[in-house]
Amino acid sequence: MSIQPFTPEGWDYNADELTKDSIYKVINDKEILQGVVNSCDENYNLHLNLGNGIKGIMPRNEIEAINATENGCPRESLCTGKVNKFVQFRIKEVQEDGNVILSRKDVQQDALNWIKSDLQVGQKISGIVKNIKPYGVFIEIGGGVVGLAHIEDLSVARIKSPAERVKIGQKLDIVVKSIDRDEGKVILSYKELLGSWEDNVKNFKEKTQVKGIVRETEKNKNGIFIELTPNLVGMAEYIDGLEYGQTVDVYIKKIIPEKKKIKLVVV
Repeated sequence: MSIQPFTPEGWDYNADELTKDSIYKVINDKEILQGVVNSCDENYNLHLNLGNGIKGIMPRNEIEAINATENGCPRESLCTGKVNKFVQFRIKEVQEDGNVILSRKDVQQDALNWIKSDLQVGQKISGIVKNIKPYGVFIEIGGGVVGLAHIEDLSVARIKSPAERVKIGQKLDIVVKSIDRDEGKVILSYKELLGSWEDNVKNFKEKTQVKGIVRETEKNKNGIFIELTPNLVGMAEYIDGLEYGQTVDVYIKKIIPEKKKIKLVVV
């Protein structure tokens, strides 16, 4: 099993921890740092204040390895869109005037190489939620490389929006579901790391009252689904007036391990 070279814990190494004495060691060790982009100039180069009087410049052709155009540069809107956002980078060199040249592209290329050669289906990796859409969540797994977790892979309990499970900026562990190595695309899953049915049911006992969340409001012949935890759902008889997402008190009538079912009563 390969080791993920890009983890949220590693991204906590902020560039403002740099000093003029340590900067050459960072270059030699090829450390990955992160910092906030302060501005984008008329040539679409990015500027970062690295603290301790150190100014960082990320040339336009060092911003992207994934979305670069034919001339090797990203589109203008991608450059301006980085302002006031964290970016990961390596330090390439220190100029005579003391300014530091940065490369995000190098970090992205390392991440792509890792995906194409080392990453494995079923591997647990770490990431940060970057964007939430109705159909799923985009999670950065390193160097600006983003994977997608579809809404159905966020929990066993049915949800209407991924925002019910995760939030932007959240650091979380995920599992690799599939990999397109040619395109460098990764499909991720979160629900496997929320515990199995057996793991979760240990926290509940028959003939006790607990709280649950309504996850199905349409009347059907079986009943209504109530989420006890993200990966544990029980069923109660249908009751008029319940709304999706509503928190309710339920009585655990019966736990049936062999069928992985829980019978509930809304109280």
